[in-house]
Amino acid sequence: MLNVKEIQTIEHDVVVVGAGGAGIRAAIECAQQGMDVGMISKSLLGKAHTVMAEGGMAAALGNVDPRDNWKIHFRDTMRGGKFLNQWRMAELHAKQAPDRVNELEDMGAVFDRTKDGLINQRNFGGHRYPRLAHVGDRTGLEMIRTLQDFCIHQGIATHMECIALDILKTDNAVSGLVAYWRETGRFIIFKAKAIILATGGAGRAWSVTSNSWEYSGDGSGMAYRAGAELMDLEFTQFHPTGMVWPPSVKGILVTEGVRGEGGVLLNNKNERFMFNYIPKKFAKETADTIEESERWFGGDNDARRPPELLTRDVVAKAIINEVKAGRGSEHGGVYLDIASRKPAEYIKKKLPSMYHQFKELAEVDITTDPMEVGPTLHYCMGGIKVDHDTQQTNVSGLFACGECAAGLHGANRLGGNSLSDLLVFGKLSGENASKYCEDNPKVSPNDDDIIKIIRKNTDILNKEEGSNPYFVHQEIQAIMDNHIGIVREEKELEEGIQKLEEMKIQLANMKAHPASQYNPGWNLAIDLNNMIITCEGVARAALLRNESRGGHTRLDYPEERDECATFNTIIKKSDDGSMSIEKGSRKSPTDELSKIAHSELEELENA
Repeated sequence: MLNVKEIQTIEHDVVVVGAGGAGIRAAIECAQQGMDVGMISKSLLGKAHTVMAEGGMAAALGNVDPRDNWKIHFRDTMRGGKFLNQWRMAELHAKQAPDRVNELEDMGAVFDRTKDGLINQRNFGGHRYPRLAHVGDRTGLEMIRTLQDFCIHQGIATHMECIALDILKTDNAVSGLVAYWRETGRFIIFKAKAIILATGGAGRAWSVTSNSWEYSGDGSGMAYRAGAELMDLEFTQFHPTGMVWPPSVKGILVTEGVRGEGGVLLNNKNERFMFNYIPKKFAKETADTIEESERWFGGDNDARRPPELLTRDVVAKAIINEVKAGRGSEHGGVYLDIASRKPAEYIKKKLPSMYHQFKELAEVDITTDPMEVGPTLHYCMGGIKVDHDTQQTNVSGLFACGECAAGLHGANRLGGNSLSDLLVFGKLSGENASKYCEDNPKVSPNDDDIIKIIRKNTDILNKEEGSNPYFVHQEIQAIMDNHIGIVREEKELEEGIQKLEEMKIQLANMKAHPASQYNPGWNLAIDLNNMIITCEGVARAALLRNESRGGHTRLDYPEERDECATFNTIIKKSDDGSMSIEKGSRKSPTDELSKIAHSELEELENA
């Protein structure tokens, strides 16, 4: 008989689940608000997907082009997200991002500088002006290092290699969570007034991904089981440029900064094919000739942006089309060339990580040869539904921020918005979780709930036979690759949903080696119970959205549909345990925000 009193117990005011940029920034804010805060890291502190955001963080500082301002950043974000973004979140992000970047510099971040000593900014896809504050192509790493150092000196308790299992509630309010230590397998109870989920995405559900092993949809899974709503899971971003060769590194990210610094995409006929894929809505602001494109690269402010810097969904689909048409590279991608366009020393200075990555992993010198690149699952725009201003879910005391929270990016994320997203909404979630703690008493978890969670997760260790978690994971990835991938259609989605339902039987019958001490098979089995929720949610939401928009492409509905712009897909757990999905009506923007979003650039440049 389990005795809850014998299980290790730690109490905090706030527990932050996740130690990437969003989680650390949330924890810092809680500490600065006077809260006793603990942070759970699934892996080691400093190892987070944040480091894969290499190109920079978007903020309208106006250091390189003074025409930039928050209104244009807001407009770009809404247009890039195909107007499915939550208006208020996009407004808060655009307005607050400059302060958060400057704040990060005050914490110790070392940015590249302009000749005048200001924070330098580079061009990126979907952004009208050079807007990304950067540190070469290692910006995410610099962010993590800075926040981590600041966090440690704040004395914030960090529980590393600790894996959260499920949220505890008492009277529909958060009372804590159950976790376990990865090394020993021993369980731990965290008692808390508030929980902030900052667990990242679910890229491991697909076989070709830039995400590392930690990204299995843990936040969405825990939130869903706790009664929180999920939103817009159908919008999954395949970054257009992941490494294609060799197979051992397929999917590893190639930063958009390569194109921002002058790199161009070529097919096997040496053609800059992106000129053939300019959407009508972007045509007015996109160069349609090589000559104009080169003038823009040369610094001509009157020239329009090259099509290589269109939004990620547009570029990814263009690459897929080129490959399908037989114009792809030797290994099934296309070529990204900066070698013929910039001096070797410039490339090594501006893109040091890319240079070393290709040199060491693919034996390609990007100062002399083009890179082979293709789409890789990189980011989930959908996730946990949160209040725009507070980041709180519909469960009292449960907050979410970063990639696991939905709303800011709409149907497609602009590159660079993720890092500023982490700072803006990490701070806001910490601030509002602290206010929640001040206004609400601590409630005690129910012992029966704790025992139920522990037994559910130890059953995997106590079976004589069952499914191998590694094989189950491979099957899930195959389903997502083949049925719920970059392009989708009704029949394939329905087949995928049916196959996922069948996988639930295998999930329930999984067996791992009985030892609980460092047991990767057991760890994976636990991850898969979260992953399957995201997978099913993506599939059902993709089936419901009968149009193509942003990161969601339906072959049977190839165009955007006006009526589909009026709703977000909302998912929640029904009383009978099944997944329910509905169309959630979108709130209308204020007249001011609507005007800004639909304005011409010239109207906003001097605003």
